[in-house]
Amino acid sequence: MSENKEIYFQIQPSSGVPIYKQIVDQVERLVASGSLSPGDEMPSVRRVATHFEVNPMTVSKAYSMLESSNILERRRGMGMFVASNSENAKSVKQRIELIKPVLEDVVEQAKQLGLPNEKVIELLKKLLENNDGK
Repeated sequence: MSENKEIYFQIQPSSGVPIYKQIVDQVERLVASGSLSPGDEMPSVRRVATHFEVNPMTVSKAYSMLESSNILERRRGMGMFVASNSENAKSVKQRIELIKPVLEDVVEQAKQLGLPNEKVIELLKKLLENNDGK
């Protein structure tokens, strides 16, 4: 099996969110957006663990949770794949609902910091534009 499968997600060890949860959330979003399609092969547990220098059990836990949610499926001797029978791609409205809690947190933090709405919106626009090149 090839170990050159692209790693689609990022891990931020200092974020305060458990690493397995970061993987689960990101894979769910990638599938919801259609960036990962049914049948796409996921990188191996070993490859992800080595790449991010994390415990393989952490990655395995994330993959198991995604398998339990029918987002990923294990193919014996081949690895993990985006579930072929899944209807996980979501509409724009459904994807907005997935990101809404994060944006609500940003709004609350901006209010606590006393930041003007215009500055927060300006920063968000800049961040979105900078990410378009990725």
